[in-house]
Amino acid sequence: MQAPVTSAHEDDAIEHVRQHPMFTLMILGLGALSYVLLQSAVIPALSDFQRSLHTSENGATWILTANLLAASVATPILGRLGDMYGKERMLLLTYVVLTAGTLMAALVDSIGLLDVARAVQGIGGGIFPLAFGIIRDEFPRERVAGAIGLLSAIFGIGGGLGIVLGGLIVEHLSWHWLFWLPLVALVAAAALTARFVPESPIRVPGRVNWVGAILMGVGIAAVLLSVSEATTWGWGSSKTIGLLVAGLAVCGAWIVAELRAPEPLVDMAMMRVKGVWTTNLAGFLLGGGMYASFVLVPQLVEAPRSTGYGFGASVLAGGIYLLPSTLTMLAFGVMAGPLAGRFGSKRMLVAGALVGAASFAMLTFAHAHPWEIYVSSGLLGAGIGLAFAAMGNLVVQAVPPEQTGVATAVNTLMRSVGGAVGSQIAATLVAARMLASGFPAEHGYVLAFVTSLGFLVVCVFASLLVPARSRFA
Repeated sequence: MQAPVTSAHEDDAIEHVRQHPMFTLMILGLGALSYVLLQSAVIPALSDFQRSLHTSENGATWILTANLLAASVATPILGRLGDMYGKERMLLLTYVVLTAGTLMAALVDSIGLLDVARAVQGIGGGIFPLAFGIIRDEFPRERVAGAIGLLSAIFGIGGGLGIVLGGLIVEHLSWHWLFWLPLVALVAAAALTARFVPESPIRVPGRVNWVGAILMGVGIAAVLLSVSEATTWGWGSSKTIGLLVAGLAVCGAWIVAELRAPEPLVDMAMMRVKGVWTTNLAGFLLGGGMYASFVLVPQLVEAPRSTGYGFGASVLAGGIYLLPSTLTMLAFGVMAGPLAGRFGSKRMLVAGALVGAASFAMLTFAHAHPWEIYVSSGLLGAGIGLAFAAMGNLVVQAVPPEQTGVATAVNTLMRSVGGAVGSQIAATLVAARMLASGFPAEHGYVLAFVTSLGFLVVCVFASLLVPARSRFA
């Protein structure tokens, strides 16, 4: 493929960015934060969507489900395309599609069209693996760990910040502003990427295995849909079990097809590398334990005091209880580089899982006072900041440069799948026992916290299996 022709001025600008990687990191971080805010800011507004769009509670949850399904399918494909055709080019295309979906979401007034817009926004899941690849290709070696750590932390920072922002918008503006505000940042990120982010010189020749892509998409979508609807259908219902079994069968067929394909979408030999599969396992368990907190904590503190456990907080105040986690995630994301250099990414991952487990242990036994929620929230953020930063670096270290995009995409996917599973289990436990007032009993929250704690304890042991150093470190 012939290299694009650039002017002398453009070449100077690109070289300037290569010499100042923090500017590139700021641009990548802006786009990543905008995407995560779009994912999480809608959570406090679900009841508002239900009322204003005249839909059911289950219909409103499809605003989350449609986005999750699309992101899970698109993320590995975009990671692979970035490795093949250029990460900056695919990142810019991802921004264009994400911006179009966000503009559509801001303008529509029907639940069906909003679900379509949210599915289009799911394409933005490719931002993270593409950004990780750009960092590995362009940054000085000594700055890669810190940059990946900070960008990984944005995944969690945006989750907590989005819930606070969503609560603020719900209380003072219409839900349309949940999309208008990130849209401005997305347009800026796209423009800055096109102007300043250099194209990666590392490419792997080949073509997309579309048979594998279709099998992967259908299989993962079926599994996630069965998990997402399990609370409504029932975990033991024929629809849930049937769809789950069918999805797993298609995923099995996808693995077989990838093993036989001359140019697989996801190289299964790479997936068998110890540094990859152990980190992916830890990512699944980490997502299963930690993501539920973004829903459980606001829901608990917003319950009325008459329940015996709630604080009667507003939607906005409920989100503010997550602010300590946002601050500690940011702090440990900034320190990711020095920590990885001194202790190693494996130790960071183990420490992150342990600190996250301590957070849920505290929530299990001490959640009667606001200060206890704030402390556990801070611990949770520290755990996420450490663990997410470590996982990004561990995957990058375990694979050759030409497989960075697809490898980090699969790790991102495993965290999302784990988060979906853990969140639905927690929602089922909370909803299993209701008070006469119609609010969940405290016992349901305790069981949900114990379940999240269990995920993270197992994650500690999975993290110990991760090699301390890998071939491509």
